[in-house]
Amino acid sequence: MAAADYDALERVPANHQPLTPLLFMERAAQVFPDNLAVVHGATRRTYRELRDRSVKLAHALAKRGIGRGDTVAALMPNIPAMLECHYGVPMTGGVLNTLNTRLDAGTIAYCLDHGAAKIVIVDRELAPLLRVALSQCQAKPLVIEVDDPEAGEAARANHLDGAIDYEAFLEEGEAGWSWPMPRDEWDAITLNYTSGTTGRPKGVVYHHRGAHLLAIGNVLSAEMGKHPVYLWTLPMFHCNGWCFPWTITAQAGVHVCLRAVRGPDMWRLMAAEGVTHMCGAPIVMAALLGTPEEAKRPLPHQVKFVVAGAPPPEAVLAAMQAAGFAVCHVYGLTEVYGPAVVNEWHAEWSAKPASDQAALMARQGVRYLALEALDVMAADAMTPIPADGSTMGEVMMRGNVVMKGYLKDPEATRKAFAGGWFHTGDLAVKYQDGYIQLKDRSKDIIISGGENISSIEVEDALYKHPAVAVAAVVAKPDEKWGETPCAFIELRPGMKATAEELIAHCRGHLAGFKVPKHVIFDELPKTSTGKIQKHVLREKAKA
Repeated sequence: MAAADYDALERVPANHQPLTPLLFMERAAQVFPDNLAVVHGATRRTYRELRDRSVKLAHALAKRGIGRGDTVAALMPNIPAMLECHYGVPMTGGVLNTLNTRLDAGTIAYCLDHGAAKIVIVDRELAPLLRVALSQCQAKPLVIEVDDPEAGEAARANHLDGAIDYEAFLEEGEAGWSWPMPRDEWDAITLNYTSGTTGRPKGVVYHHRGAHLLAIGNVLSAEMGKHPVYLWTLPMFHCNGWCFPWTITAQAGVHVCLRAVRGPDMWRLMAAEGVTHMCGAPIVMAALLGTPEEAKRPLPHQVKFVVAGAPPPEAVLAAMQAAGFAVCHVYGLTEVYGPAVVNEWHAEWSAKPASDQAALMARQGVRYLALEALDVMAADAMTPIPADGSTMGEVMMRGNVVMKGYLKDPEATRKAFAGGWFHTGDLAVKYQDGYIQLKDRSKDIIISGGENISSIEVEDALYKHPAVAVAAVVAKPDEKWGETPCAFIELRPGMKATAEELIAHCRGHLAGFKVPKHVIFDELPKTSTGKIQKHVLREKAKA
């Protein structure tokens, strides 16, 4: 008997469509049109309204010439317009580039040029920053301004000459416009710039398929049921909010927007809106726990807090649990759409002593369901390390939630994908149960308040000071920020400089969060070949 000819069955439109998270919005608006979708101060919008505004934005952009592969930048806090951009821009076939609001004007100018932004949508509070950036770049994008009623009067008074009002721009579009599906799920959906871990930031390109899959992965890893209420404490500019703009909509949940992460505001909104989920770096936990007691509110139910970055200390985990939070620890990078590894908790672990639970929570965990492969390898040999909890290797990933590559940087892309795996640059150990735990960062990245800081970039700024002979920057543990930059300095013979002077000098060259918080003058330890021994400095910084 001949074998069945399965390959004779064709892939046709009836049985194959590109995966895209954009259809999450269409489904939510069709099935739950009157459900609450957005909360922002006095603004409350349904899914019908959110969908219509997103399509009107898409149509207005298309009428202005935005199409497949065109970049639209967004410089905004977590406001409704930023959420609408996550649908409206890719509905044109365009690519959304969310810009980090904490970056300096020079870096924003670089991103606008490198990404060839044709339009930039900006919140008025950030208009002065954009004005300086535009004066430094070659790109001349059309500027659309968002006048957010929840911003302060001073912020709303800012205005860029020639800018179009966002609400007026929406009226150029029609909610009935039939937006085009992506030709291919491999089409770019967003562009995210790294924090410049090797000098200039790299442009990480996401595709529709990866965004769809990671968004669904979030539903599973965050144990998210129907109609979650999500508080936007994680910046939407950071890995597209770890894809949660699409995740929450997939479950027809409520997006509770928040311009700035402040303790009293978070407690007020959690209680008033019945928040079920939120994400952030450990600093958000610190803000919650550090809120004065009189500003806290009783929570109607347990809130799932998804945290990435440094593992929370035992005392913080205990305090979060006592305050009504269930903590889920994840790990990822910009190159993998945000979180791609999760510390899957086993029920029996909850019976262990608190110190043992904290040790288990400190592990980064296992692969997301949406990630096909995760391992720790000897980078040179590309072979898995022993699962002994002590041998270190490089964390590597492979699958559909790995980026397309770095925009306009084929060499960096080739290096990142060498051997058929994505090289994270993070060093870790692997345990017998397959869980991994980070031990060091091969590129000496400093993670402060959830932001990556390149030690090289900070060192370059320090070297611009005439009195600095040798500079080395490492991470110093910090209760509030997780880590902060600590600079070790050797001065040139006969020259003087104070810590305050060097910190002030760095402020003129770096974004505020990258400026060293500590400066130590000392002879730097070096190897026989003259390399600075940063592992020694890291130990000194901990003291």
